[in-house]
Amino acid sequence: MEENSPIGSPIQVGCLLIDDFALMSYSAVVEPLRAANLLAGRTIYEVRHYAVPGQRAESSGRLAVEGAVAVADDCNPDYLFVFAGGDPARFQDERVFDWLRLLANRGVILVGVSGGPVILAAAGVMEGRRMTVHWEHAAVLAEASPNLFVERTLYVIDRDRITCAGGIAPLDLMHALITEHCGGELAQKVSDWYMHTDIRPSGGPQRAGIAERYGTTNQTVVRAIEAMENHIADPLTLPQLALLSGIGARQLNRLFSEKLGQSTMGFYRVLRLEKARGFLAQSPMKISQIALAAGFSSQAHFSQCFRERYGEPPSAVR
Repeated sequence: MEENSPIGSPIQVGCLLIDDFALMSYSAVVEPLRAANLLAGRTIYEVRHYAVPGQRAESSGRLAVEGAVAVADDCNPDYLFVFAGGDPARFQDERVFDWLRLLANRGVILVGVSGGPVILAAAGVMEGRRMTVHWEHAAVLAEASPNLFVERTLYVIDRDRITCAGGIAPLDLMHALITEHCGGELAQKVSDWYMHTDIRPSGGPQRAGIAERYGTTNQTVVRAIEAMENHIADPLTLPQLALLSGIGARQLNRLFSEKLGQSTMGFYRVLRLEKARGFLAQSPMKISQIALAAGFSSQAHFSQCFRERYGEPPSAVR
């Protein structure tokens, strides 16, 4: 399979290291990027480190990352990863919050890892987006921000926001990102490099795997469903799903009909409706916000699809 990595400038990745960050989570992000460059034989990713002014970029194990520069307005990466641990709810540096909001307005993809999602939420850049966080911080985050879409999963990709529970979950997240940037062949080489042979979907491990949930072991179908679960709010097209699955669109439709009894995009819509139904039952968010979070262009379209699927309007679930 041809690698899909961009020709030209490398992807710029920033890492904001907040004191007491978890070293394992940090390593599980930056090491796959280093391996991708090494195995591809060229620089796909350039990584730069940032620190909070007055802090040392020191991990919870007291290991400091040298060379981290203070956050600056002229920074404009493609991705900014925020790493935090310890008690991230106590972090109240308005300079950093302003910086994160600035980057969000510029269209930078913000990524929170371990306790990092708590920092993103405190900066006010997670409204209307699905997210996850390390289980240790979930209760505090839910109490401080009851209107957020918090899920107990490994990682969540929601448009220009990505959140990851930490630990070794970033290995699974980086496999998904490298696949999107460079293709599945290089992503698999990177995972094999670290003997990470059991790639988990974004919804695991708090749920059964995709194969168990949907009763199919066909890897093409499993890859397509994983791509769908990673793109709930910004649904992919059939050609995009086919490209990520490694086959043609007609072949993918044929497989979905054979293995799951419905078309690819029909399955995708049901998946998004089920996600929305969970939000309706568990979240106080407005129906219009839930519609957008589930990838529907308008509340009217969402309500129509919901009624067709469940025989009642979204408001009835509440």
